[in-house]
Amino acid sequence: MKYKKVSEKDLAKLNKKKKPLPSWIWFTFIIISIAIVMVAEIKITAWLKNSKKIEQQIEEIYKFVDIKEVYAEEKENIVNPPSVEEVPKENPYWDYLKLPLISVDFNELKAKNDETVAFIKVNGTNINYPVVQTKDNSYYLNHTYDKTANPAGWVFLDYRNNINQLDDNTIIYAHSMYNKTMFGSLKNILTNNWYENTDNYIINISSEKMNTMWQVFSVYDIPTETYYLTSNFGTTESHKEFIETIKKRSIFDFKTKVNTNDKILTLSTCKNDNEKVVLHAKLIKQQIRKTNE
Repeated sequence: MKYKKVSEKDLAKLNKKKKPLPSWIWFTFIIISIAIVMVAEIKITAWLKNSKKIEQQIEEIYKFVDIKEVYAEEKENIVNPPSVEEVPKENPYWDYLKLPLISVDFNELKAKNDETVAFIKVNGTNINYPVVQTKDNSYYLNHTYDKTANPAGWVFLDYRNNINQLDDNTIIYAHSMYNKTMFGSLKNILTNNWYENTDNYIINISSEKMNTMWQVFSVYDIPTETYYLTSNFGTTESHKEFIETIKKRSIFDFKTKVNTNDKILTLSTCKNDNEKVVLHAKLIKQQIRKTNE
């Protein structure tokens, strides 16, 4: 075997040591690294502080809020009932109608925040909060229940909706907090464990004028859009198309009949920077509250 002779020039190249990086580059790298760590620590500290404030407000609300269970089994309280042919008797829908509604005393809540319009409880999640509403959909993205600035925000009703005179689609929003407050636990609806428990398909909302019960019929995650946030429909055709679309999107089959005579509730929160977690339910029972309650 013949070996190629290595020239002195080639040897010089092989033996040539790499020059060390200039000290100013190392210094700059260290400064940038320290800055990144400091910014991260500041953000984590701020997040913990804001989360703690939210938790404290929730604890305070639970101390004074008065939530009662009330029964409303009369036929006039059932909303747009399906026929037995459409929904067989073994369907849990018929059991839901026998469940109590929740009724909340709004005197203390409105004393704390005069923009309180409802109280919502979502089975199978931590969602059990007063709902606020103002003139836009921005303010409560970064203000809490006591109206102090906080990026955790609060649970709020779309400014276009009227909780006491329900639109075709009533929409409620909140941030998805890592500590599971606000709508942080709404992601539960995308799991098999949540779906397999039919008790989870119920949402209760109490407002000053009425107490309502809603049955879930669609859950999904989707790239951020505005279609499912339509509050009212100009035509029966567009309304019907909307219902068909959001039902087809569901990752689970709830075997629930929905038509254009149904009032729809939509809950929306962020899954990440580019996607939303969405729940749709239909109104199945309501009770008009007495004026002296």
